[in-house]
This record gives sequence, structure tokens and C-alpha cells, in this order.
Amino acid sequence: LSMGDATLRRRIKPWEFEAFFNPQELRKETCLLYEIKWGTSHNIWRNSNQNTSQHAEINFMEKFTSERHFKPSVKCSITWFLSWSPCWRCSKAIREFLNQYPNVTLVIFVSRLYWHMDQPHRQELKELVCSGVTIQIMSYSEYHHCWRNFVDYPPGEEEHWPKYPTLWIMLYVLELHCIILGLPPCLKISVRHSDQLVLFSLDLRDCHYQRIPYHVLAATGIAQPFVTWR
Repeated sequence: LSMGDATLRRRIKPWEFEAFFNPQELRKETCLLYEIKWGTSHNIWRNSNQNTSQHAEINFMEKFTSERHFKPSVKCSITWFLSWSPCWRCSKAIREFLNQYPNVTLVIFVSRLYWHMDQPHRQELKELVCSGVTIQIMSYSEYHHCWRNFVDYPPGEEEHWPKYPTLWIMLYVLELHCIILGLPPCLKISVRHSDQLVLFSLDLRDCHYQRIPYHVLAATGIAQPFVTWR
């Protein structure tokens, strides 16, 4: 980072990024990192947001629409990097927000799925995808991007972004497919209270094997797809 970096004051500390976005930890708080691009401009505005008395997504939308540079007639591309996926209320509010401002497009990357066993959260997240919002689990590419563009990392540590276990990333990818396809949950997560260790188990049914893409099942390394002989 150069001393003249105008985004420096808006960057978060490395420990904050690691704490918020670790898919193996179930922190209660949500961190939202965002990028905004207006019209045909190549300039990208970056900043961060967190939960206050209301969720980070609501804070963003209220702040975004109140800014003096907000012009509903100008096309605007927004990318969110969220430590938790939106809850059902936020998913609904996002859809209403995008209906109200059709020139705004939104892409969402998340590191974890919020209370993914609960049907209201699953249903509204699915509705959000059906409305045209792209939702994906953060991969190494997104973690690296966020580290380079949102984190106040020490000089010379551009590549020292946290390499979280691929398995946890792929488990959430698997469960997000279940949500989007309207399938029952297959990923169960629990916390062992004696040492706060986060545990997972998979409960795969025929419908999961039949409808989830082969490469998604195989990528976990523990979900062996059925082999069909012809």
C-alpha cells in the first residue's frame, strides 16, 4: 500500500478480515465489504459496513440512497462481499430495493450461509436469486481480491491472505445449490461447547444426488456421487 492510497482510511485490519470471513467460525456479527461502479466509469468506490442496531445490508441500502451522488437514472453495478448471507428480512428488503431502482444490479459473495436450516431464510434467498441477483460462495479468488482491496495489510504481504480449508468453502457451495434448487438441507453444522469446535455432517438423499451437479458433489471429496451404469 502506498501512503497516498485514498482507500487506506476505509480499509479494515487483517485480524478483522480473518475473524469475520473465516467460514469455520460462526461469529454473530456481519461484515459487508462493497464495491460500487457508476455508468461507464472505470472508477470503483470501495468501503465497508457492519451491523449496528440493524443489519449491515439495511445500513448499506439506506446510506446508498441518501448519498448526494445517487442518481436513480444512472446504471449502477454493486458487488457485496458478506461474511453471512442475508437473512429472510434482508433478502426481502433487497428485492424491494432492486424493484424500486431497476438501474441497479447486485452481485453477492458470501463466506457462510445464515441459519441455512430455517425455511424462511432458504426461501427468501432462493427468491432473491430468482429475481436476478447473483449469489455465490466466496472462493479463494474473492478472498484474495478482498485482501488486496479492502484490508490494511502490512507492506510486502499482498499474498498473505488467509487460505481457509477448501472443504468448508465447498460444503457451503453444496448447500447453496440445495437452496437455489429448492432441495432439503444436506449440510448440518453444530458447535461442540466444550471447546467451541465447529462440526459438520452431511445428510444426502436421492434428490441431492439426482439434481446437484456432479462436480459440486465431487469437489467436497466426501460426497461420493452415485455411479449409473448403462
